[in-house]
Amino acid sequence: MTVQGLLLAAARRLLGPDTRVVGASRTDAGVHALGQVASLTTASELRVSAVLGALNAELPADIRILAVSDAPAGFHARRHARAKRYAYLIDNGAVASPLLRRYAWHVPVSLDVGAIRAGLALLRGRQDFSAFRAAAGRSQRPVCHLTAVHVVQRRSRLAIVLSADRYLHHMVRNIVGSAVAIGRGTHEPAWMGDVLAGRDRTKAGATAPAQGLTLVSVLY
Repeated sequence: MTVQGLLLAAARRLLGPDTRVVGASRTDAGVHALGQVASLTTASELRVSAVLGALNAELPADIRILAVSDAPAGFHARRHARAKRYAYLIDNGAVASPLLRRYAWHVPVSLDVGAIRAGLALLRGRQDFSAFRAAAGRSQRPVCHLTAVHVVQRRSRLAIVLSADRYLHHMVRNIVGSAVAIGRGTHEPAWMGDVLAGRDRTKAGATAPAQGLTLVSVLY
């Protein structure tokens, strides 16, 4: 069952069968979330201060409610979101860390971080990201505004952090796969701009594994 499904089931047990839950963002199987947001609509009169602990008592241990607050009438977690921030973690050590096995993509070859930064910088702005969407997402409007791109390196850990107003299916994972191809030396940084302009998914890099991707925050 999905995280939203588990949350809805717990909320209905606690607050009644008419309770509705809407998540701010859907993620692929295997992707994590630190800052997911959900709007919950209920006729229950249970105090907001009591909802957090009560819901956590109903949820499995790998799903936690961190904060609960009243929202304006009509608030919708998905439609009212202005931007979302994702982080992709790469374990670049020669030997994979067992502690990061579920949360990072192990890439054991040396990566040129400067080249990765230069390639990713070409994606900033309002662009047609058709080249980085999954084939299943072709019906989506392909234009997204990528407002920020950061590459953070700490020893053998590399994080690629992207902020955008919206994302296409597999967009972040496809961008990361292309960035790693540049870091390996398979392509020059300018190739990223050529792929973007070509709008052809088959010209971009491989899709990075799901487990390295985390939804960090939703901005309103």
